[in-house]
Amino acid sequence: MDLSTNYLGMQLKNPLVVSACGPLSEDIDNIRRAEDAGAAAVVLYSLFEEQLRLEMHELHHHLEHGTHSYAEALTYFPEPSQFHLGPEGYLEHIRQAKAAVDIPIIASLNGCSMGGWTEFARRIEQAGADALELNIYYIPTDMALSGAEVEQTYLDILKAVKSVVKIPVAVKLSARFSNIANMAKRLDAAGADGLVLFNRFYQPDIDLETLEVRPRVLLSTPHAMRLPLRWIAILYGRVRASLAATSGIHTAADVVKMLLVGANVTMLCSALLKHGIDHLRTVEQGLRQWLADHEYESVRQLQGSMSQIHCPDPSAYERAQYMRAITTYKVAT
Repeated sequence: MDLSTNYLGMQLKNPLVVSACGPLSEDIDNIRRAEDAGAAAVVLYSLFEEQLRLEMHELHHHLEHGTHSYAEALTYFPEPSQFHLGPEGYLEHIRQAKAAVDIPIIASLNGCSMGGWTEFARRIEQAGADALELNIYYIPTDMALSGAEVEQTYLDILKAVKSVVKIPVAVKLSARFSNIANMAKRLDAAGADGLVLFNRFYQPDIDLETLEVRPRVLLSTPHAMRLPLRWIAILYGRVRASLAATSGIHTAADVVKMLLVGANVTMLCSALLKHGIDHLRTVEQGLRQWLADHEYESVRQLQGSMSQIHCPDPSAYERAQYMRAITTYKVAT
């Protein structure tokens, strides 16, 4: 049975990719474990734009300066010791990962402005990364900033990075655009080799005892996959870029659904944090079993077969499905 797929122009042995996450990729041994468990590629944890702009001690100084009267302000930011490796260490981590495994290593840059991305993207390529994922984590709060300007920021960052590297570049896309289809088309036209759907924005919480604003990380659940499932189904066959599904992928069934709507790969994070890296074996075995049970000989046979352009009822991914959904739910008695 052939589980191979193509992502960012790279031939992968299967569609299971480890998503960007510190606990999963900051240790070279974990990257080896992921390869042994069946991962077809690993996206390294992100290097933050802030780490490119300032050395660690400078960052610490600027974050602490003037915050004495607002203790909660510090809770937004980690101590320097809590950051992952700095810029130079990140490059060395890429080199070590490439030497340790045979599967592709995809670097990740996280930021929201032009910053130092362009120069560092070139260095990432020189360090041996097989591809680069741009995690544009942008939460605009300026009321004078228009949606068009926000969209242009994504396009400008992509174009700047693409102008200096030859390795494939994927954009981790937010779901918060007024027209995701249009934004995907424009990123595709601007040269994105892949679109990763979707970025999860972590929401703050309030500690009622200390009255401090605290970050809170919640692992995804399988329900979260429905958003990328819909949009991958809509985008499949309409953009040139590869489509990666992320968020909510926990089981082989989740992987199959994403492949059916047109995903090139599925990215796992929360499931591996919850069940361990060896959970990849379970997912791959489940994928093989489903394909065998349904008489598929390869992953490529089913990819996109239930996308919008191939669906007998294309409206199933649009407003009509919403109307069907709300009319079928019954009040508990």
